Amino acid sequence: MSNDFQLNAKAREDMGKGASRRLRRLANQVPAIIYGGQKAPQSISLTHNELKHALENEAFYSHIITLNLEGDSQQVILKDIQRHPSKPVILHADFLRVSKTHKLHTKVPIHFINEDTCVGVKPGGGIISRTMTELDISCLPADLPEFIELDVAAVEIGDILHISDIKLPSGVESVALSHGEDHDLPVFTVNKPKSAATEEDIAGEEADTTTEESNGDEE
Repeated sequence: MSNDFQLNAKAREDMGKGASRRLRRLANQVPAIIYGGQKAPQSISLTHNELKHALENEAFYSHIITLNLEGDSQQVILKDIQRHPSKPVILHADFLRVSKTHKLHTKVPIHFINEDTCVGVKPGGGIISRTMTELDISCLPADLPEFIELDVAAVEIGDILHISDIKLPSGVESVALSHGEDHDLPVFTVNKPKSAATEEDIAGEEADTTTEESNGDEE
């Protein structure tokens, strides 16, 4: 996969919470860190607006990023982002260095295809439930997908799709499944409509009541 994302960074020497606050308030910069690989962790700063713009693209979260750090380019992926709880402000970012020859672990979004024509929803009237929206994967940087697709067109009411139902691209494996079948978690299902479920519950209760009354008569 080509490296379409690039960010310009500066080395940061002034540490501490006070320094980070000044950096954000006075310089419109975001404190960040690069770690991993054969190099020591390095504190950096990024232009807030440039990073904010990049984060608006879903692919940025699961893509190789080129960090241009004062004449030195490093290949990284975004590992964590901290945002202000009530303001559109990015507080901190963590980046992990990647190597072309070493597999990386990261999360990629799951795109559910054909939800609008899913047989359990149309004409079944079922209710979609997504129990997982991103997948933890392992692969070489060159094989890193921007997202994983899962076709749900044939899912009927009551059906459950698991991680093993996802067709992964070549060179990509599920971290969960690498730990065994017990980790084959549910990803997508179509539940019964609430009205239908309620009617079945009532019918079941009436059947139980009838059985109890019948048993009482026999006594």
